[in-house]
Amino acid sequence: AEQYQTIYAHYDGSVAAPTAGLHFTPAILKSLQERKIKTDFITLHVGAGTFMPVKSATIADHAMHSEFIHVNYHTVENILENHKYIITAVGTTSLRTIESLYWLGVKTKLNPFIHPASLTLGQWEAYTLDKDSITVPVALQALLTWLKRNEKEELITRTQMMIVPGYKFRIVEVLVTNFHQPQSTLLLLVAAAIGPDWKKVYEYALKKNFRFLSYGDGSLLFLKKV
Repeated sequence: AEQYQTIYAHYDGSVAAPTAGLHFTPAILKSLQERKIKTDFITLHVGAGTFMPVKSATIADHAMHSEFIHVNYHTVENILENHKYIITAVGTTSLRTIESLYWLGVKTKLNPFIHPASLTLGQWEAYTLDKDSITVPVALQALLTWLKRNEKEELITRTQMMIVPGYKFRIVEVLVTNFHQPQSTLLLLVAAAIGPDWKKVYEYALKKNFRFLSYGDGSLLFLKKV
């Protein structure tokens, strides 16, 4: 367990490491700093549901697991200040967390006095809230205002958001991730990220004998614009 960690792991709570982060060494992080590439850290406690295959006949019938996220005020501020630049998520967990921040911001914009216990994100809320078309800076500023009003230096809540093909990514533009198993919500997320090209990526990985899953190889995916 001591070795099955990213170099930046901080909080206890996950049932597994965010495996895309296992590729990052102190030397790589240092090289990013030397190239003036900004980095920041967020927390999503990976739940056992991550490994649960999609067994239902349709995606709509699959019950997505809920996971705790933990993001401090300054990180939200950092994303707001840099949202016009390319934001890369290291791992599907990071991507879900960052995208969840946008939707939580939308909820605080629509209801500035929402109770902290109600500021969570359900499985399909991102799709029902979509009609409001609130911009990223407006949503993130609303979230920061809500945090300040409630005298919170960090956001600790739960997200159940399920990202499937057709989802429009609001903040993340690039994803670092490993290769995932069939019939998983993670593979659905990849399909949402790069569209039908996911088949080409996985066919290439199989042909070249890439390693899959936790200790496997990584990929750099540029997200498809919807």
